[in-house]
Amino acid sequence: MKQRFYLLALSSLVYLGAACSEGSSGVIRPEEWFAVPANFPKPIYDFSKNPITADGFELGKALFFDGDLSRDGTISCAECHSQPYAFTHHGHDLSHGIDNQIGIRNAPPIQNMAFQREFFWDGGVFDLDLFSIAPIENPVEMDEKLGNVLNKLRKKDKYAKLFRKAYGTPEITTERFLKALSQFMLTLVSANSRYDKYVRKEPGGTLTADELAGMAVFEQKCASCHTGSLFTDQSYRNNGLPVYNQEDTGRHRITQTDADRYTFKVPSLRNIAVTAPYMHDGRFYSLDAVLEHYRSGMVNSATLDASLKQNAKPGIAITDTEKAQLKAFLKTLTDDDFLTNKKFGI
Repeated sequence: MKQRFYLLALSSLVYLGAACSEGSSGVIRPEEWFAVPANFPKPIYDFSKNPITADGFELGKALFFDGDLSRDGTISCAECHSQPYAFTHHGHDLSHGIDNQIGIRNAPPIQNMAFQREFFWDGGVFDLDLFSIAPIENPVEMDEKLGNVLNKLRKKDKYAKLFRKAYGTPEITTERFLKALSQFMLTLVSANSRYDKYVRKEPGGTLTADELAGMAVFEQKCASCHTGSLFTDQSYRNNGLPVYNQEDTGRHRITQTDADRYTFKVPSLRNIAVTAPYMHDGRFYSLDAVLEHYRSGMVNSATLDASLKQNAKPGIAITDTEKAQLKAFLKTLTDDDFLTNKKFGI
């Protein structure tokens, strides 16, 4: 399906590097690996330090689906990030890892990573090339040491060949390993929903009257946090959730600043219809429940975001009609091409 993309100058340099990279096989069509959608901002990721190549992508993909990244071989990245659900852990409120252990947070989607400044609900990682260390070494996710992972990979002829193709020599190093995983994740761009086609005036971009009305309600009542084409301002906010786990103070765990207590990263709403359950702890299993929270379920606290208070009272005024229209609009953010693209699966 043709997509109307424009390439930023930065992207052009990325593609040139990809086509000429040592170990790259054949001619790479740039748009197959990474292109900036016409309605998206400039990427934040520095591609000059890690240009995407066909072989780097294939290596990263193999690693993403390999259980050897975990201590006992049972948990791969894909275990908690499933493509049909926008690379989330479908049906799990909290991440479910090794030895049937349960984490403290919901696994966020892996999509549009090149456009993010920080990662995880608390923003504890600031560089995508460091991102993968956290789940690998987390004792309730993969519970492995990075050095052990590399040693396991070195024992497989498959990876000697894949690393040689991607980097020119078979050496398996921490940097190569992490950058290959980044290359795969960087290609996971979701920007072809019906909403996107509407914005770009492409075929298939027709919205119904209810969806258009929902978009107007969204822009009026939701877009201060879920802003722009990414549908997040990437800030950290307290959205009035009753505190179930007092030990998880969100962004405060990273900054140790009282103003950040119980604030969490504003998630993107792209593919929201398929990424249930919702919130940092997966407490809501439907969009109805989410909208009801904002309408009548918020609790006041010292760090409750000011935009969620009306006349000093928590909550957003949403009528039943507006609620139905909002749901209709949110469903237009589903990108079926992204969810079914065989390039990203095995």
